[in-house]
Amino acid sequence: MARGIHPYKPNKPNVHGWVVSLSREVGRDVAQSKVLSYLNPEWIKDIVMISGSSQNPSSGIIDFINIYNVFGGVSKIGFKSCEMGRDKFAGASLDFVWFDEEPPFDIYQECRMRVLDRSGEIFGTMTPLLGLTWVYNIIYLNEQQDPNIWHIFMEWGDNPYLDKTEVDILTRTMTVQELDSRRYGKFINLGGMVYSEFDQNIHVIQPFDVPKEWYNNISIDPGLNNPLSCHWYAVDYDEIVYVIAEHYHAGKDIVYHSNQIKDICDSLGWHKDCSGRYSALIDSAANQRTLASSKNVADLFFDNGIAVNTKVNKDLFAGINTVKRYLSNSQNRPQIFIFSNCVNLIREFKSYWWGKGDVPQKKDDHALDELRYFLMSRPNPPKEEQRQNILAQHKNKLIRKGRKRV
Repeated sequence: MARGIHPYKPNKPNVHGWVVSLSREVGRDVAQSKVLSYLNPEWIKDIVMISGSSQNPSSGIIDFINIYNVFGGVSKIGFKSCEMGRDKFAGASLDFVWFDEEPPFDIYQECRMRVLDRSGEIFGTMTPLLGLTWVYNIIYLNEQQDPNIWHIFMEWGDNPYLDKTEVDILTRTMTVQELDSRRYGKFINLGGMVYSEFDQNIHVIQPFDVPKEWYNNISIDPGLNNPLSCHWYAVDYDEIVYVIAEHYHAGKDIVYHSNQIKDICDSLGWHKDCSGRYSALIDSAANQRTLASSKNVADLFFDNGIAVNTKVNKDLFAGINTVKRYLSNSQNRPQIFIFSNCVNLIREFKSYWWGKGDVPQKKDDHALDELRYFLMSRPNPPKEEQRQNILAQHKNKLIRKGRKRV
């Protein structure tokens, strides 16, 4: 970026960026050393030192490096340390900030202000050793649903320069939690994730036009002050489940939720029952009356065009095991995929942790609850011979209709 030769980002002259490390010493030994190794000496205009000699910059602490830009200007890479405090990060106007390891939140916030007027970028490379910090909430979960936030996990196996024998030896000496954090870069807490099988790179897919023959059911977890979660489920001829649409909102009444659900059904071309209503599964708590009405929640949904079935299986542990099986079955082939527009279900998968007594923390689980209701309503997956018979029946049905399955 400083040279103006980035392979896939817009390039410009006179770029100004910071490299931010936890301390000056760590910056000298890690980030500073890397940057120097990447720079051809012919590209360097000059180096300004905090300590040491610019003739031997690797042994000292660099303040900034001026670099010739291919557009004819001069770019500047400055080096900062978190131990300097937030005040030392004020005032500058930057094109980029690179965090080498996780910074304190206040410094991250200040650096966001520094890239504002240049529409700059912030990126970081880090191992999440500090637990469920602001990086977990703001970057990994993306609680604010900022479309500009992006992350990816990498593990030792992605680094071709590591010796495989050494990796194997170190792997055998580490606990599962250490491996999750240090090798795979996963966030951990003492209880661990309930759905550790969930992998956003595998289970989350881009939306596509789902055949209406796959449309199966809707599932609802009701809420007034708490969010109401509703998802639309499709099942293909291989018994693979697709979560294809989402309604998730707090602080609204049943009339509002019903209208939103019906609007999404209409946009999908969802099937109605013989009375012209949409059908859905719902938590049995919907049988309870609200304070504002003599009718229960199920009745109110019915009055608003949605026939809800409250007879759902709420067995928590059986439901969790069922979800786990769908995430990774015996052939290590997922049986469930989630459209990327179902952002709240994806977020809940990533933030569902075990608590005390082998019970999940009862927090932010509305979408996961109604996912369990749906999956528990499904029959057990057929054996291979039965599955082939089912496929043959579907294919014959399509042939009779004069349709071709692509």
